[in-house]
Amino acid sequence: MRIRFFTALLLTLVTTSSMATDWVTWHTSPILLRTTSQATSAPAPEGEEHGLPPKAVEIARPFNFPITNSMVVSWIVALGLIAFAQFATRKMKQVPTGAQNFVEWLVEGLYKFMVGIIGPHLAQRTFWFFATIFIFILSANWIGLIPGVGTLGWGHQTAHGFRIAQPLFRGANADVNMTLAMALVFFACWIVWAFREVGVRGFFKELFAPKGESEGVLKILMVVVFFAAGCLEVVSILFRPISLSFRLYGNIFAGENLLEAMSRLVPGFGWLVPIPFYFLELLMGLVQALVFMLLTAVFTMLMCQHETEQVAATRG
Repeated sequence: MRIRFFTALLLTLVTTSSMATDWVTWHTSPILLRTTSQATSAPAPEGEEHGLPPKAVEIARPFNFPITNSMVVSWIVALGLIAFAQFATRKMKQVPTGAQNFVEWLVEGLYKFMVGIIGPHLAQRTFWFFATIFIFILSANWIGLIPGVGTLGWGHQTAHGFRIAQPLFRGANADVNMTLAMALVFFACWIVWAFREVGVRGFFKELFAPKGESEGVLKILMVVVFFAAGCLEVVSILFRPISLSFRLYGNIFAGENLLEAMSRLVPGFGWLVPIPFYFLELLMGLVQALVFMLLTAVFTMLMCQHETEQVAATRG
């Protein structure tokens, strides 16, 4: 059952990312055409260096559906994880070995980690999402560091050497469409979990109702204050998908640009200079996966913690 949830969520993430890419392409194509025509009419300054473009490059359009280089990597990561999970759990043994042992160690470690943060009740209901999102982001970040991602593709010769203009592969999380898709999927799940844990009435009560006991004029004042605070909280909630997506995208995009800059720093030693920074990006990929998972878990706990405390007290 957990493998089915894992597979379904990965497919949902890559599908949502594809839909977001399609929407952005359709709505920005006139602007991009005008910008491109203006850019081509003016000569580019000599000696200008270009890093990783902020927008993923479209490499194919079958049936008028745009496929970008970041989408290809996200599909490779998702299919690779699904295939590995199916392989590791195909023949389950009482005493795990090999791939099954690794998967059980990873899942059990993540589950205990989440229980210590959001409690056993919420962890039991939401662990499938947090574990999948962590494994997918970590895998996508590390696969984006494999030599060839961003360095294989179509380009042209310049005064500074051969420059890749259209990379065949691009890190999945270096595309804001992918990170926004994950944030939007979490936002939808967060609403469902909140309504299921505290109900519709409890949801709005948690946002706008005054806390504590008060009487008379003080009670009226507290109602006004907490209602205003609730309105600010609603704005904060609506901006969470944006902050989640741009935090992950910005860090991964900056890391890939850093590696490219280091590879061009010393001519003839482009293979040597970036090596220490690869270890830094390995750590950064792990940290960013943890940050995304922990932020989404904390957001969930803040809305559902009262119900969790009641359940824990009843069981205790």
